[in-house]
Amino acid sequence: MKKLAYDPLNLVICGIGGQGNVLASEILASTMNDLGCRVAVGETYGASQRGGSVMSHVRVSEQWDLGVLIPAGEAHFIIGFEPLETLRIARQYAGDKTRIIYDPRPVYPGSVLRGEAQYPPIDALKAEIASLGASALEVPAADIAMSCGDARAANIALLGAFSCLPGAPLDSAALREVISQRFRGAVLEMNLAVFEKGCAAVKEGGANHG
Repeated sequence: MKKLAYDPLNLVICGIGGQGNVLASEILASTMNDLGCRVAVGETYGASQRGGSVMSHVRVSEQWDLGVLIPAGEAHFIIGFEPLETLRIARQYAGDKTRIIYDPRPVYPGSVLRGEAQYPPIDALKAEIASLGASALEVPAADIAMSCGDARAANIALLGAFSCLPGAPLDSAALREVISQRFRGAVLEMNLAVFEKGCAAVKEGGANHG
């Protein structure tokens, strides 16, 4: 394990129901726990059904038992599965030290699809996200997952990307080991391929802001 850049280290994972947000937080927490850290995980749901907002707080320490909720403005990392949800969370939890990594592909809610509401302009979303933390990196996680055969694996692509960020508390090998314990056969091979492409997206620079 890498030395924690901050102790406690605060991560927020956010998206909408059905994107694998909870599985991503479980894999990340399990990995840090296996490395000997104390980990607290808290989850909130804007709506229980698919399509509602989902947010996980993951707090990591080498020495303290922590409460599950991250104070406003004190996230060190925000991992976002959808740009509008990423912005909503960044407005509350990002500070001047926050690194944001997110999929810029919008997922339109039913109200937008029915013509009852408008989705904000994507360029404006990206610009505000970039203004709210120390850095923001776009990773096309859903596109990566679809290129490997299953759009549901976008969460694994973002975990791969996160593990390659400066200041990330673990390396890619540790996450690969936990992923290998969760999946088998062709599903495992697909997820590992997605994970590697997520890593590559960061090493190649992704779309950087800030």
